[in-house]
Amino acid sequence: MTDLQLHGIIPATVTPFMPDGALDEQGLRRYLTWLEEQDVHGVTVHADTGEANTLTPEERVKITGIAAEVLGGKIPVVACLFAQSTAEAVELGRRHREAGADALMIFPPMAFYGTPLPPEIPEAYYAAIADEVGLPLVAFQLLSALGGVEYTPEALRRILMIDSVMAIKEATFDALKFRSTMTLVRALPREISFLSGNDNFIYESLVLGADGCLIGFGTLACREQVEMYEAVQARDFARAENIAEQLRPLNEAIFAPPVRNYRARTKEVLAMQGIIEYAGVRRPLPALSPEEVEAVRNGLSAAGLLTEERV
Repeated sequence: MTDLQLHGIIPATVTPFMPDGALDEQGLRRYLTWLEEQDVHGVTVHADTGEANTLTPEERVKITGIAAEVLGGKIPVVACLFAQSTAEAVELGRRHREAGADALMIFPPMAFYGTPLPPEIPEAYYAAIADEVGLPLVAFQLLSALGGVEYTPEALRRILMIDSVMAIKEATFDALKFRSTMTLVRALPREISFLSGNDNFIYESLVLGADGCLIGFGTLACREQVEMYEAVQARDFARAENIAEQLRPLNEAIFAPPVRNYRARTKEVLAMQGIIEYAGVRRPLPALSPEEVEAVRNGLSAAGLLTEERV
């Protein structure tokens, strides 16, 4: 996909499994087709929402290939790149490219953890992937408490000045950090798409000027969130805020403590709506308790998205 620009609502997808834990390839195809029919602006596969840490590299590449087969040429497919060494990142990046990925979102290796982090370390990592893989890259700033890295302004500038880096996902879940990072990005001498990864302030991210949202919640209530995005672009803030308020009970149910269970809750919603067959997650992620399932159902119902036949 040439002249790639990421904007709008870009769901971070779940990974459908069979009851025995195997990848549900046919279910994945149906789910991706459904997403494209919701008019989303792209998809991101095997990110945290997709239980990436429980997937093998081979499964991730297979998922990328399935997504490219189903969606190729229609909407962008962003594959997430998890690696612990530069050589591994380059090798896996090439495999995702060959499988049909339009872009790669770069998760930080463990070598980035801890402070201070010399800016030349992440700069060299991104530069090697850019030089050796040849795909557009999405930088990723994630709250450290969730296993991510919050970069210094100098490190971010160095990463974002690499030609292949064309977007950043900002997911510190901190409105002040979000705003200061956006200010840095907008001051750069090159255009970078600024994508919010903050599921806790989606509407507010768009109002503050994000080009879009690359989020796990984006795979739920997709049409509504696309409409909210379009309303913000049209400066119809009253309409956008009404949609945000409609979806708030569902968002709060999905991201209630413990947050680790948001993946299972997201799958539970999709199963309740008949979009995927089985809501199970891979161990060691736990299954939902009956009380959590009921809370998810109540959130879905309060948002007006639980159909009669599924009540």
